Amino acid sequence: MNGSARCGLGAVLGALLFGLTAPAAQAQARLDARYVVTLGGVKLGEGSWLVDIGQDRFSAEAKGATSGLARIFSSGHGTTASRGAIRNGQFAPSHYALYVKWGKKFEDLRMKMAGGAIKELTVLPPMVEHPDRIRVSDAHKRNVMDPMTGAMLRVPGNGDLMAPEVCRQHAPIFDGRMRYDLTLAYKRTEQVQTAGYSGPALVCAIYFAPLAGYVPDRSAVKYLIQQRDMETWLVPIAGTRVLVPYKVVIPTPIGQGVLQATQLAVSPLPSRASLTTQ
Repeated sequence: MNGSARCGLGAVLGALLFGLTAPAAQAQARLDARYVVTLGGVKLGEGSWLVDIGQDRFSAEAKGATSGLARIFSSGHGTTASRGAIRNGQFAPSHYALYVKWGKKFEDLRMKMAGGAIKELTVLPPMVEHPDRIRVSDAHKRNVMDPMTGAMLRVPGNGDLMAPEVCRQHAPIFDGRMRYDLTLAYKRTEQVQTAGYSGPALVCAIYFAPLAGYVPDRSAVKYLIQQRDMETWLVPIAGTRVLVPYKVVIPTPIGQGVLQATQLAVSPLPSRASLTTQ
């Protein structure tokens, strides 16, 4: 999936957050990111995202929890992670996991993948049966990526990482319950600054198109399909040809939902050779 968009779209505000190669000399970095989630300017949660990019392998893990006013209604926390190989200049995820707990409820989801196809899937609690839910077929589980891997965008070649055409991306996502497509389109370029990064951000529109695993008459699904003001602000990881979200904006009927970085710290990873000599 050359140049496919790696921008995941989790459950709105409940989990607002949640390729990747260049030549080996460039593809060794660690991103330590911090984010806050707000709704209508009110802080609802915060989280961290750690991404390791090696010569031929990658891993990513995000952790988050509700905070501030959100704790009055329901306390929650969660983790999500993905790992796999880097083959032929592209991500090849092999494992994806999500665990979220809010109040007395929880979700525990695990996937194993190979060649872009879902090989094993466990979801607890199981999805509630609904007569109008569009069934997820075996075909829907092929040529897909998980949402965590989909949170990153790899720009092929040696061109300008901040060129408007970089936003012209499309990603097939399977999150363990729903199969959907995300399409990006260029809107503008902004200058941003946070701890660890100062520079341009590509602002790309996000268009959401569900294919399976959803109930068409659900109001939340209809809202996302019709929404034309969702955005992701993408910035590069220094030393790589990878872009990650600085900000994600999802308007809602009760205010604008925003996930925004407060830190994007990048450090080099030790080479495999240096690790073996220690």
